[in-house]
Amino acid sequence: MAAAAPTLDWERELAAQGYAVVAGCDEVGRGSLAGPVSVGVVIIRPGTAVELPGVKDSKLLRPAVREALVPAIEDWAEASAVGHAAAHEIDALGLVAALRLAGTRAMAQAVATVAPDFVILDGNQDWLCEPVQAGLDLFTLAPPQAPPAPWRIETRIKADMTCLSVAAASVLAKVARDGIMTGLDGQFPAFGWASNMGYGTAAHRAAILECGATDYHRKTWRLV
Repeated sequence: MAAAAPTLDWERELAAQGYAVVAGCDEVGRGSLAGPVSVGVVIIRPGTAVELPGVKDSKLLRPAVREALVPAIEDWAEASAVGHAAAHEIDALGLVAALRLAGTRAMAQAVATVAPDFVILDGNQDWLCEPVQAGLDLFTLAPPQAPPAPWRIETRIKADMTCLSVAAASVLAKVARDGIMTGLDGQFPAFGWASNMGYGTAAHRAAILECGATDYHRKTWRLV
């Protein structure tokens, strides 16, 4: 049986609670061996937004369908953006901090148009907020804290399959990241990035063993 299409049900519940502007946020590329992690953000006004037929979690859509949906999503959203953190930033910062960097970049672009009151993150991990520092003893000054985000953030497991704003964000992120990897494939054809998008297929790992890692590989990861 085909999965039910995502809806605006939860976004509308949030609007009824007073959150007039809601952002859906999703990431792609977390498990890849090469290329960036990418975060899509789609901001809507759920009190007035209409359903957007055809949009699903990006993994459930064929590439041509995802690409065709991008203009419709951008027209439908109040604001949208995709942010990236490169392989060398993942190596330097770690994956969660790199996701935060990519998400912060995406949010900065989108909120230049309109800022959300509420952000829905796919999954069960809040990688967008700065982590709370561990408590220090009374004789040590606490480190400076980043100012709190001006919006509430909640995680929701499988939000990309149930919340339309998050599904739309997943499509934007997937199309943008796939475009990067397809472009890099022309420079590094041995790795098959146009088909594997940097993920750890057997052929990709064999090519790393034979040719060595590029600057687009995550060199702190187990590549072979």
